[in-house]
Amino acid sequence: MKPLSLLLSVALGLVTAVSAGPAVIECWMVEDAGGGRLTKKPAALLLRQGPGRLPPRPDLEPELYLKVRDPAGALQAAFRRYPSDAPAPHCEMSRYLPLPASANWASGLTPEQSCPRALDGTWLMVSVSSPILSLSSFLRPESEPQPEPNLITMVTAVLTVLTHTPTPRIRLGQDALLDLKFAYMPPASEAATSLAPGPPPFGLEWRRQHLGKGHLLLAATPGLSEQMPPAQEGAVAFAAWDDDEPWGPWTGNGTLWLPAVKPFQEGTYLATVHLPYLQGQVALELAVQKPPKVSLTPAPLVWATRGEAPPQLQCLVSHFYPSEGLEVEWELRGGPEGSFQKAEGQKWLSALLHHSDGTVSLSAHLQPGPITAEHHGARYACRVHHPTLPALGRSAEVTLEVAGLSGPTLEDGVGLFLSAFLLLGLIKALGWAAAYMCTSKDSKEKKAQ
Repeated sequence: MKPLSLLLSVALGLVTAVSAGPAVIECWMVEDAGGGRLTKKPAALLLRQGPGRLPPRPDLEPELYLKVRDPAGALQAAFRRYPSDAPAPHCEMSRYLPLPASANWASGLTPEQSCPRALDGTWLMVSVSSPILSLSSFLRPESEPQPEPNLITMVTAVLTVLTHTPTPRIRLGQDALLDLKFAYMPPASEAATSLAPGPPPFGLEWRRQHLGKGHLLLAATPGLSEQMPPAQEGAVAFAAWDDDEPWGPWTGNGTLWLPAVKPFQEGTYLATVHLPYLQGQVALELAVQKPPKVSLTPAPLVWATRGEAPPQLQCLVSHFYPSEGLEVEWELRGGPEGSFQKAEGQKWLSALLHHSDGTVSLSAHLQPGPITAEHHGARYACRVHHPTLPALGRSAEVTLEVAGLSGPTLEDGVGLFLSAFLLLGLIKALGWAAAYMCTSKDSKEKKAQ
C-alpha cells in the first residue's frame, strides 16, 4: 500500500503543478469618454471555475465579469504556466470593431468589400503584459448576463496571439529567436457560412521601433500569391498553421529568427497576426548586451617604497554593451585597517572608446597615496558593476609588495638549492673532463718516447 500511496501523491502533485496559475485575471475596461479623456472600470476574466457555484463579484458590472470559453486552449494554457510567485499581469480591455488590414500587402486576406455579417455584434480586445508573457485576445460575448445570484457574461476567445519571451536579452553576435504563437476559433455563425474547410489564410507582420523610428522587418501571407516586401536584416519567420482541422480550432506559429544581432537591432518589436477583419498584436522589448572584460595593470605585482606612492593603477573595462549602468569601485584588501576597505587616492575615468562592433571600452585609474610597511601583501582590486553581470560584479586585483620587506619564500629556497646542485654537478663534470684530457695527453707522449 505504501508504494501505491506514494504514486498517488506524486500524481496529485503533478496535477497541481499542471493546473497552477491564476484562475481569475483582474483587468481594467478602458473606454473613450470624449474630449481626449479615458474612463477605466474594473473588470475580471474567469479562466476556470472550481467546484461549486461561481464566485460572486458584486464589485463588478455584469458586462465586465467575464467567464471565458477558450476552445483553442491557448489563453488558458498561457496562464496555467504562470508562476505563482511572479507579479500579477497588467490587463486592459477595450471594445473592438472588426476592420480589414490597412497594409497593401495584406489586401488579399479581405477580398470582400465589407465586413461579413457573421462578425457583427460586440467584440472585446484584451491586452495582457508581464515579464512572463504578453498576449492579446479577441473575445465575443455569447449571451446576455446571467440572472441573479451569479451575474456574469459568457465570452468566447476567438483569436489569441501571445509570446512567452516579452523581454528577450540577447548577447551581441548571437542569434535571436522571438517566440510567437497564435490560436483561432471562428465564431459559430462564421463557421456555418464558410464554404472552405480548414484554417483561413493569414498574414504575419514583424516591425521594429527604436528611438522614435520604425520600419517593417518581415511580412508574409502563407498560401496567398501576394507580392511581399523583401525581408530585412536576414530575418526569417516560421509562419504556418500547426494543424489543418476542417472546422477548427487551429494553432499557428509566427516565431521570428534574427541572425547575429547587433546593438542597432534592439528596441520594441511589434508582431501582428492578420486574419480577415481581425488583427492581434503583441509587443516584445529586445535588449542586446555583452558583459565587460576586466583587467588591471601593472599585474600581478606592484612594488613601492615605504613613504612613497605606488605606481598608478589602470583598470581596463573593455568591449561591453550597453554603455549605460557601468560602475567602477576600487578596493583595498588586507590593508592596515582591516581585511576590506575602499581604496583611497585620486580616481578618474577615461572617455568611452567606441568599437566597430558597437561595443565600448573605458579605463579607470587610481593613484594610491603613500604606503607604510603595513601595506605589504595587501591587494588592490578593481570591481566593475554592469547590468549584464551578476550582483557581485567582476573584479581584477594586484598584490602590493613593499621594498625591503620581502624575504625569501620556500619556493625561492627550493629554487636556489636546485640551482646550486646543478651548478656543482656542472663544475664536477668539467673537472672530470679536464682530468681525462690531461691523462690521455700524457699517455700519448710516453708512447712516442
